[in-house]
Amino acid sequence: MTDTLTIRNLHVSVGDTPILKGVDLELKRGETHALMGPNGCGKSTLGMALMGHPNYEVTAGEIVLNGTNVLEMRPDERARAGLFMAFQRPVAIPGVKLADFLRHATTNVRRPDRKEGEDLIPMREFRQELKSKMQQLKIDPEFARRYVNDGFSGGEMKRAEILQLAMLEPKFAILDETDSGLDADAVLLASQSIAEIGRKQIGLLIITHHDKLLEHNRPDYTHVMLGGRIVETGGIELAQELHARGYDRIRQTYPEAAADNSAMAKGEALPLGA
Repeated sequence: MTDTLTIRNLHVSVGDTPILKGVDLELKRGETHALMGPNGCGKSTLGMALMGHPNYEVTAGEIVLNGTNVLEMRPDERARAGLFMAFQRPVAIPGVKLADFLRHATTNVRRPDRKEGEDLIPMREFRQELKSKMQQLKIDPEFARRYVNDGFSGGEMKRAEILQLAMLEPKFAILDETDSGLDADAVLLASQSIAEIGRKQIGLLIITHHDKLLEHNRPDYTHVMLGGRIVETGGIELAQELHARGYDRIRQTYPEAAADNSAMAKGEALPLGA
C-alpha cells in the first residue's frame, strides 16, 4: 500500500488571526507537489501546522498519515512517523556539531521506539553513511564538524537542511522555499540534490515562488494558494505560467480569496513567512 498524507478542510490560526481557511490536499509517497502563491497566503503556515509548531493552532479539519491522526502526535512523533520539513529560516544551535545532531536525529527516526539513553547508531556505520551522502551532495566533509547553522551563510543553511533530508529519508518532506536567498548556481545544486534524494520515493511538497527548483523536480501537481486556501491545481504548466506571468489571472479568477490575501499580506498580526 502506498503511503498517503491527507489534509482535509484544514483551518489554522496564529493567535486570533485565521490563516488557513479550509485546505484540502492529498500526497502519495513518490509524488512531487509544488505549492505556489503570493506572500502571506499561508504556504509556510501549512508546513508549520503539518509539523506541529505550537504557535499554529489547528481550529478545524484533519491531517491523516496512513490512517493515523497526525494532530494527536507531538512534533517528535511526527518526525519519527516520517514527516520532515526543511525550514525557510533554520535556527542556529551553537555548540552542537552537525554530525552529532544528525547521528541523534537519524537514530531516533530509524528507531522510533528507542528510549532515552539507549545506544545510537554505531559511530563507524554512521560515519560511512554520512561520508557517502556528503560525497553524493558535493559537500565538504569539514562541514559536518561545524556547529548547526552557527555562522552559516544562507546557502550553507539550505545545504545542511538537504543533508538532513538525505540522512533521514522521510516518507514526506515539506521544503519551505529552499531556493530563497540563493544565487543561480546554488539553486541549481540544491535542485539537483533534492532530485537525487527524491528518487528514493519520498513524497515532496515544494513551497516556492520560482520554477528553478522545479526544473529537476518536475511536479506531478502544482497547487496555487490564495487567501489561506488552495484555489487551483494543475500540472507543471501551471507552475510555468505563474513564473512567467505572476498571479494576476489567479486574483481575477478568485476575487474573494484575493481580497482575503490582500488583508493578510498587509501584516495584520501575521507571522513572518505565513
